[in-house]
Amino acid sequence: MKKILAVASAGGHWTEMLLLKEAFADHDVAFVCTMEMYRSEVAPHRFYAIPGVSRLRKRSIAVSIAKLLIILVKERPDVVITTGSAPGLLAIFFGKMLGARTLWIDSIASVEHLSFSGRMAKKCADLWLTQWPHLADAVNGPNYRGSVL
Repeated sequence: MKKILAVASAGGHWTEMLLLKEAFADHDVAFVCTMEMYRSEVAPHRFYAIPGVSRLRKRSIAVSIAKLLIILVKERPDVVITTGSAPGLLAIFFGKMLGARTLWIDSIASVEHLSFSGRMAKKCADLWLTQWPHLADAVNGPNYRGSVL
């Protein structure tokens, strides 16, 4: 049994994460999202709400980093998985520093090109995935293993 920290922003990223929930059935999972209202969707699993991150609101980044670090130290996950967005990128970056394996699944909405955070995830994700075969690169990544939807 692995300890998994599943991180997603509200909206489509969260919806995609919920579609993966069954894959975590035999593991100890805690969820992190940018909206408290999603807590009931993953009960009885542990749930943490953090502020959304925006390049335009620098303070939100500092608060999210602080909260994510507290969560990571408390949870000590074996694996950090995200379906994208800036909070997920921060989680895999700091999770990797704390010894977790990391998995980035770029959002299905990134049809024409990888998301900005998705391009940055290459540097810290142990497994870097796209949900579109035409965006995959067998040599440099990301890899394609199918889509969540």
